[in-house]
Amino acid sequence: MNRLTSWRNLAQAARATLGQVVYGMAMYEIERSHRRMRGGLEHLFILITFGDLVGLPVLPPYYAMRLLPFVVPEIKSWQRRMARERDYLDTIF
Repeated sequence: MNRLTSWRNLAQAARATLGQVVYGMAMYEIERSHRRMRGGLEHLFILITFGDLVGLPVLPPYYAMRLLPFVVPEIKSWQRRMARERDYLDTIF
């Protein structure tokens, strides 16, 4: 019985490792690109909604104030991203 459980544990570990390798080969790059795209869209949304924080008035303040509780955790990092000097290659990589 003890040998059977050790073989079962070995098979489960091998299956988990193989699953991680297949995930890394097939899905990792797709997930990275989706996260990068999501970050870009969040950046654009905050820019459109709260652009007046950096001098770009776009939406009436009423809508911005209604969305403020959802965006408060992101404002500090967004302001840092807006102030950072960028190059064309930053958007590619």
